[in-house]
Amino acid sequence: MCSRWEDDRDLRIAEFPHSFLILNRNQFFPGYALLFTKMHVSELFHLERDRRIELMEEVSQVAKALHDVFRPTKINYELLGNMVAHLHWHLVPRFTTDPLWPRPIWAEPHTELFLAPDDYRQRIELIRKALS
Repeated sequence: MCSRWEDDRDLRIAEFPHSFLILNRNQFFPGYALLFTKMHVSELFHLERDRRIELMEEVSQVAKALHDVFRPTKINYELLGNMVAHLHWHLVPRFTTDPLWPRPIWAEPHTELFLAPDDYRQRIELIRKALS
């Protein structure tokens, strides 16, 4: 996760004071984004209180932007870290029409959906606009 900002330059959406936001390459769930901390920590309680509060505001700002752009039924906030021990959220717009609704996105395997470069850029720009 520490290198995602550099590795996935084409998926960059925004840089915040405490985190980075990228679009997930697999867009099976339209708008699926990853927000990860600049500081390498694995738990929320590792952050000082003020930084933790500011980070949660960043998470909320992104969730609102995703909601404004995609108009989902619900935004899922996944903060796990079992496989990647770097504090990060999977922010996933969910719809009652998606095949896994209402189960978690990892409930069963599903086909990955990769977009054309222009389609990624278009989604990124829509999210950026909603963030501003």
